[in-house]
Amino acid sequence: MLKKSILTAAILSLTVAVASATPTKVDSKIVPYKSTSGVAGNLSSIGSDTLNNLMTYWAEGFKKKYPNVNIQIEGKGSTTAPPALTAGTAQLGPMSRIMKSSEIEAFEKKYGYKPTKIGVALDSLAVFVNKDNPIKSLSLDEVDAIFSSTHKRGLADITTWKQLGVSGKLAAKPISLYGRNSASGTYGYFKEHTLKKGDFKNSVKEQPGSASVVEGIAHDISGIGYSGIGYATSGVRALPLSDKKGGKAEAANYQNVLSGKYPLSRMLYIYVAKKPGEPLPKVVEEFLKYALSKEGQQVVVKDGYDPLTAGMIDAQLKALK
Repeated sequence: MLKKSILTAAILSLTVAVASATPTKVDSKIVPYKSTSGVAGNLSSIGSDTLNNLMTYWAEGFKKKYPNVNIQIEGKGSTTAPPALTAGTAQLGPMSRIMKSSEIEAFEKKYGYKPTKIGVALDSLAVFVNKDNPIKSLSLDEVDAIFSSTHKRGLADITTWKQLGVSGKLAAKPISLYGRNSASGTYGYFKEHTLKKGDFKNSVKEQPGSASVVEGIAHDISGIGYSGIGYATSGVRALPLSDKKGGKAEAANYQNVLSGKYPLSRMLYIYVAKKPGEPLPKVVEEFLKYALSKEGQQVVVKDGYDPLTAGMIDAQLKALK
């Protein structure tokens, strides 16, 4: 089941009506963005590769409303966000995981207060296989046995597709592993939640970005890997997942993210340096308000991720005050 710390507590209080809404529909209660005056200047974003395309789409829409804003976006991995925020080289720190205590402490040591975490979208961290791979689903126990050298979930090592019940030409082929590098928040999230903080096999082909993971699998019938659902292409399939072997596998869709049935659901964040009791710089505040508006959440759907509900949006907007 989805851990309460991954999404906001708002998920747990969703009404049945919201939870059963049509997938990828933006909540009609989310307020449209209203432009304001005096928004100009430079805006720098450094952080998550998972959020890179989404940040780019938001930047394009935001700049149309405010032509005098210059936005720079760099998405090399969530690990790059905390030091950039701490050094003041970025005002926006997109992350696909929650900041570590050591990262928060480094920021607090310099500024005297903690960085502010703003949830901006929901994601199903997907386990992808090639579109021609016939396997129907996996458990996280099996995924751990495939990717990990330490097998903290208890299953024996899995190295071929035959061990997973696949027949035909693919059965005898060794499983080809694709993953992210350690700078990635997706790497960290997958390691913590799927491998239970175990070690990856040395045979994992570490990729610099999510797009590279998916591209590799699309060209490798034996391939399997993980990335945010927003990077899905026609060449791969996101497998339904269960937590335990023998459990019911759930698809990586919006309802299962909201309900917590999909075991690798997560919130995507933008961290900012907000001094308590003081407003953010106007350009930063308005960018976040835009991302959390109806228009901004429609961009989330366009990029293949899942939008926040109106209740979640309200909770994030309160954190900006």
